[in-house]
Amino acid sequence: MFGQLSGPRFRRAAFAGTLSAGLVLSLAACGGGDSDSEGSTDASASAIDCAPYTKFGDLKGKTVTIYTGIVTPEDTPHKESYKPFENCTGATIKYEGDKSFETQILVRAKAGNPPDLAIVPQPGLVKQLVATGKAKEAPAETAANVDKFWDKAWKSYTTIDGKFYGAPLGASVKSLVWYSPSEFKDAGYTVPTTLADLQALTDKMVADGKKPWCAGISSGDATGWPVTDWMEDMMLRTSDPETYDKWVNHSIPFNGPEATAALDAVGTYLKNDKYVNGGLGDVKSIATTTFQDAGLPILEGTCSLHRQASFYAANFPKGTKVAEDGDVFAFYLPGKDANTKPVLGAGEFVVAFADRPEVKAFQTYLSSDTWANIKAKLSSGWVTANKGLDPNNLTNPIDKLAGTILLDPKATFRFDGSDQMPAAVGSDSFWKQATNWITGQDTKTTLDNIEKSWPK
Repeated sequence: MFGQLSGPRFRRAAFAGTLSAGLVLSLAACGGGDSDSEGSTDASASAIDCAPYTKFGDLKGKTVTIYTGIVTPEDTPHKESYKPFENCTGATIKYEGDKSFETQILVRAKAGNPPDLAIVPQPGLVKQLVATGKAKEAPAETAANVDKFWDKAWKSYTTIDGKFYGAPLGASVKSLVWYSPSEFKDAGYTVPTTLADLQALTDKMVADGKKPWCAGISSGDATGWPVTDWMEDMMLRTSDPETYDKWVNHSIPFNGPEATAALDAVGTYLKNDKYVNGGLGDVKSIATTTFQDAGLPILEGTCSLHRQASFYAANFPKGTKVAEDGDVFAFYLPGKDANTKPVLGAGEFVVAFADRPEVKAFQTYLSSDTWANIKAKLSSGWVTANKGLDPNNLTNPIDKLAGTILLDPKATFRFDGSDQMPAAVGSDSFWKQATNWITGQDTKTTLDNIEKSWPK
């Protein structure tokens, strides 16, 4: 559970595409002139090809509103990344960030007062917004960009009743294990490339007198969500992506043999007192340790491994070097074998509530490789699955790792399952029963209780 950046989800937050050099125009030639905004960077003032946006007509003096849960300071790179579009077209983008976005966007849509565009962090919420009757289909130009630059799975998440509503934007990789590079070097440990290797590494650490894994699932009203990520990752590995899809869509029972195998695989690690909870306590201490604090014992040398998403980098103290030769880094949570690469992740989608030409033009810009590369240069802690992204434009090592994983031709991406499930399951019973499971409840009872909660 929990996508990056927005609302409560963040509070608990070798393909190299290039811009077509022959088509790049100067901003002056596009009619926009130079940006005079304070704090503008080379990336935000860079020349881009304006033709894809000017084809929507004369947009000078037009305004597009965009509403999101991405607030200060993460909002600054977004605003900066819009300037090339504004300079090209003469349109103005009015940005509104709101920590209550996930609640308020539904209220506003139902009341008939939606923004022109919204950055939506879950496919389930997209479906709710479409159900209000106020969301608009994405324009053909945006759909063409998505077909060109994203794995087809991304388009499926916001295709509802055969109509496509929202282009993907940012992404996070959840299939990561955090570790100490210096500990690995000193102890002679190697990064595992299969699940069997991960098990062998864990046992080797135990033999060396360590409790290798640390974990925490406390997150206020959302306590339990990290277990959902663990289970989804294992579902992709003990079964396969197609079975995962059936489970997420409830085409197979939540408590079937596939799900049972996945949760038991999680229990191999999280419910084993020999494996957890390094530096924090016993198995039950996982339920009372906040997810923000759970990986910090790696820095103290009291645990060695922590499964958490790419956005976890922000939780390490200021001054921590997050790099392959740093204080802490991460490796891909391996698949069953080295030739399979399931990737669990999350992301955001841009949904429109207006179909004016300037709105369509801005949607097209945000779905382009042009915008992805500009945004990458401006942001630390941000990545996208847009295949037109040049990974060299990513600004820090963990972003580059996440980008490399997402853009690997072998990777099979799947969106966070609980974010796609009905709220009664994905953000209620799944969290609560997962917490009960950590504190002693057996797998069968846990999964049976979640299955019972699925809306009829």
